[in-house]
Amino acid sequence: MKNALLALSCFLCFQASAQRMQTITYFQNDTLKLDLDLFLPEKMPDTKLPLLLFVHGGGFSIGKKEDGQPICKYLAQNGIAAASISYTLYMKGKKFSCDGVLAEKVKAFQYGANDLWLATSFFLSNKSKYNIDIEKIFIAGSSAGGETVLHASHWNRELMKMYDVKLPDNFRYAGLVSGAGAIMDINLINKNTLIPMMLFHGNGDTTVPYATAAHHYCPTNASGWLMLFGSFSIYNYAKDLNGNVSLFTFCGGGHEYSGTLFEKDQYLILDFINNVIAGKKFQSHTIIPTGKKTEKSAVYGFCD
Repeated sequence: MKNALLALSCFLCFQASAQRMQTITYFQNDTLKLDLDLFLPEKMPDTKLPLLLFVHGGGFSIGKKEDGQPICKYLAQNGIAAASISYTLYMKGKKFSCDGVLAEKVKAFQYGANDLWLATSFFLSNKSKYNIDIEKIFIAGSSAGGETVLHASHWNRELMKMYDVKLPDNFRYAGLVSGAGAIMDINLINKNTLIPMMLFHGNGDTTVPYATAAHHYCPTNASGWLMLFGSFSIYNYAKDLNGNVSLFTFCGGGHEYSGTLFEKDQYLILDFINNVIAGKKFQSHTIIPTGKKTEKSAVYGFCD
């Protein structure tokens, strides 16, 4: 009897927890079905909710929307709607390193950005149903997800679109959080496209460059050679534009730090969102020691 009551109690706890999250199909056509896990505060406020859309990592070939559940749960517990999306894993079964094909790499970024735009469009169309403030939509991602959000926020959407679904011409994301992300062209960031950014990256990353270098540090004769501008370069560029930007550098850290702040010290992301909403001005670079030191991280004097 005692065990039965315990099982019933656990079941009811699970039900109560599950009611805060719902899986939704945000886009579907004849060949594609894309879902997201939406987390809402248990007690809905009278005011409209800010929203964060999370894009998982995995080199555009692996990963799942469930990877974003920790940060989404945390934000929902603190009054912010959050959704982790599935998206087209275009590089699945393909090479994404130096021996890959450059055009395929770019196409992977394009699919990711377009799917994020589709998820955004879903919430613009359903803002009343989910009580979303469409002027406070943030995007975040780790690794491939970080690259996705950087391109989704700065690309010319009309030029790079792959679907008939279109966001309003005047729509802009409220801000972005990128973990070990990079952008292909730093000039995409300008006074017309600049939005508040929170960036974090290990400066010993040999996969996605912390500053400016080729993806995977490929040699220039590699078929998959792709120049990328990483978090340090983006931070300095945005700062020169007088933008709101913060950078957290994991000294000596490699690509394994690409999801760190989404998994722990999540209050930093909450602080970023609240500061943006409050209209605060910020430019900061926070150095976080890891006890590691690599050849690449040694280049930066602030890690000595």
